[in-house]
Amino acid sequence: MREELDRARRQLEDALESIAEGFVLFDPQDRIVMCNSHYRGWFTDVAHMVHPGNSFESFMRAAVESGMFPAAANDPEGFIAGVLARRRNPSGPREQHLSSGIWLQVSDYKMKDGSHVGVYTDISEQKQRQAEIAKAKGEAESALEQLKAAQQQLIVQGKLASLGQLTAGIAHEIKNPLNFVNNFSALSAELTDELNDLLKSAVLGEKMRGEVEELTATLKDNLERVVQHGKRADSIVKNMLQHSREGSGEHRPADINAIVDESLNLAYHGARAEKAEFAITLERNFDPAVGMADVYPQEITRALLNLISNGFYATIKRRMEVSDGFNPTLSAATKCLGDTVEICIRDNGTGIPTEIKEKIFNPFFTTKPTGEGTGLGLSMSHDIIVKQHGGSIDVDTEPGKFTEFKIVLPRTRQR
Repeated sequence: MREELDRARRQLEDALESIAEGFVLFDPQDRIVMCNSHYRGWFTDVAHMVHPGNSFESFMRAAVESGMFPAAANDPEGFIAGVLARRRNPSGPREQHLSSGIWLQVSDYKMKDGSHVGVYTDISEQKQRQAEIAKAKGEAESALEQLKAAQQQLIVQGKLASLGQLTAGIAHEIKNPLNFVNNFSALSAELTDELNDLLKSAVLGEKMRGEVEELTATLKDNLERVVQHGKRADSIVKNMLQHSREGSGEHRPADINAIVDESLNLAYHGARAEKAEFAITLERNFDPAVGMADVYPQEITRALLNLISNGFYATIKRRMEVSDGFNPTLSAATKCLGDTVEICIRDNGTGIPTEIKEKIFNPFFTTKPTGEGTGLGLSMSHDIIVKQHGGSIDVDTEPGKFTEFKIVLPRTRQR
């Protein structure tokens, strides 16, 4: 009988050695009864604890103290308590990560007599494949996002080009008849003066002369108004032509501080050329660390000119509304944010009412009186910064005090 038991035991041991999984059997007191070499091979650091008669908890504590389980580093007691609880009430396979880099899937089984069987399967290759798949998925998602961004940039560039061509065509078509309106209105105003001179020698009754003079005065006043609004329309046409110049220029690394400074100078001298009495304090606070960024310099300049010109308009409007002592001021600041650069344009003008703040980037929306704005400036600036360059533009404002536009641009182009 003893020989048969020994033979059966050897057969069982041979069978356990022939399987690829690690196998261990514990008695009802949770002491090791037997295990195969695969099981012992994964716990070589505590091999002295892997022998019949030793309890699972003592073996586990020795393994945790030796640093075999990275998950136990922050809370060793909590880790041990969790493992023991899952062994008492097995609810499916669990995973263990060893400090050697091996991942094990542990399946616990309770026997009717209270014994415990543990089957350990090496799933390191499976985990590695999962990690590779996750990495590939992340790279594919990143490539997809970059592709979408590139498509969006192409769409915006196409829209800007189409809008520029359309605007230029409309502006050129308007400019010729507008010149005729302006010229003939001015000429007609001069003719009313000549008519008055001729009527002075005519024999007319006092009443008739008064009516004629009143009519010619009204006619001259109307013609002067036509000339005035014609000049305003001509100014709008010139702005449309300026916005519609073809092409986005060269995409290249550019000095952001130099672009902002140049935009300030261009906007200021343009305003001075339009109104000689224009005066404003310009403040510059440029971060030397900003350096270069990969942009379309011509388009960024166009966007900045829109923001700065709007700031000039707001400060002039506030100066007309408040008493003496107000000093119109516009500041431009840059800041290095690592992979991005920040540009802030702030004015102490009239601010933007809260109820229209969300609409200011909509095409053809303007707060300026009829004839003084096309409503395209901020919309085009938004498209240039957000859609063409992949940046962001936000506005902070307080009515009657200030408006600040904050632009953030990626330092390198999103390909």
